[in-house]
Amino acid sequence: MSATDPAPAGGFATAVLGWFERHGRHDLPWQHPATPYRVWISEVMLQQTQVSTVIPYFERFMKRFPDVESLAAADRDEVLAHWAGLGYYARARNLHRCAQVLVSEHDGEFPHGLDDVAALPGIGRSTAGAILSLSRDAPHAILDGNVKRVLARYYAVPGWPGQTSVSRRLWALSEAVTPKRRARDFNQAMMDLGATVCIRRPACQRCPLRGGCRGLAEGDPTRYPGRKPRRQKPLRQTTMLIIHGHGGILLERRPDTGIWAGLWSLPEASGDPETWAREQLGAEIQLLEGSARTLRHEFTHFSLNIQPVRARLMDGAIVADNARRWYNPLSDETPGLPAPVQRLIHQKEPSE
Repeated sequence: MSATDPAPAGGFATAVLGWFERHGRHDLPWQHPATPYRVWISEVMLQQTQVSTVIPYFERFMKRFPDVESLAAADRDEVLAHWAGLGYYARARNLHRCAQVLVSEHDGEFPHGLDDVAALPGIGRSTAGAILSLSRDAPHAILDGNVKRVLARYYAVPGWPGQTSVSRRLWALSEAVTPKRRARDFNQAMMDLGATVCIRRPACQRCPLRGGCRGLAEGDPTRYPGRKPRRQKPLRQTTMLIIHGHGGILLERRPDTGIWAGLWSLPEASGDPETWAREQLGAEIQLLEGSARTLRHEFTHFSLNIQPVRARLMDGAIVADNARRWYNPLSDETPGLPAPVQRLIHQKEPSE
C-alpha cells in the first residue's frame, strides 16, 4: 500500500456490509448450498462471463456433475460439451483435471490452506480466496475484476491492473480492507458492488463508499482503473469444410494445445478443398454450389475470418475414431463444439 493511501478503517467494511444486507445478491444458485465444490464451479464460470449467462450453464452442469467425484470420473468430451458456449475452454479442461487431482490426492475435498488451493490446476490466488471465504467464511481477500474496479476508484489507483506493480498495490488494499469476520459476506458484497453499482458508468449516488471515494472526489471515477494499452489485433484466415456424408457432418478433434484444444470442429483445409480432402482424408468430395457467408470470430489476441465451404462426400471411407466422427445435428447429442462452429453448422445454405 502506498504511504499516501488512507488507512483502511473499519468503516469501509461496515459500509459495504450494511449495503450488502439491503442490496446484495443473496439468492444465486451457487449460494444454496455454498459448498466449496459449487462455489469453485461458479467462480470459474464467472471468469470473463456475466452472472445472467452463467446461471443456466451452472444449473445444467450441476445436474450432470453434482459433486467432484462425478466430474473427475466423467469423459473429457462430456465435460467440454457441457461447457460449450461459455468460451475460454482451458477453464473446462482445468476443471476436469483439478477434480481428478482432488479425488486422487485430497479425498475429494478442497484443502483448507490458501496456498494449497491456489496450487490446484486452474485455480489462482483470487479464486482460491473466493472458494475458501464464500464456502467456509475463511478470512481471505479476493481480487476479481469487480473488486479491482471498486478499489482502484476508491483509492484512485492509477495504471492498468494487469501491470505487476498495480496488481500488487490492489492486492495490498484488498487484504487491508477485508475483515477477519464475515469475510464471506464482505467478498460477495464487493463483487456485487462492482457488478451492480461501481460499473463502467458508475451509479455513484447509490454507492455506500461515495463519501470516501477519491476517484469521485477528483470528479471522474471512470479514469480508474487504467485501461490496457491498445494493440492492433492480427487478422487470420481459415477455410472450414462442411462435408455431408454418412448421415451427418464430418468433425475433427482439435489438438490438445492451442485454440479450442480438445474440442470437436470442422476440418480446416489449406489450398484447394478437393485436393486437400483427397490427400488428407483419402476421399473424394464434391463442392456444393453457392458460397456460405464468411464468419468473423474474435479471440483475445487475434481475429479469425472463417470461410465455410460446403461439400458432399462422393467416394472413400472416412472411419469414425478418436480423431474424426460424423455428427447429425438433428439427432445426435451435441458434442463439445466451439460456438462459431455451431453457428456454421446451423447456418442456412444459400438456396434456403
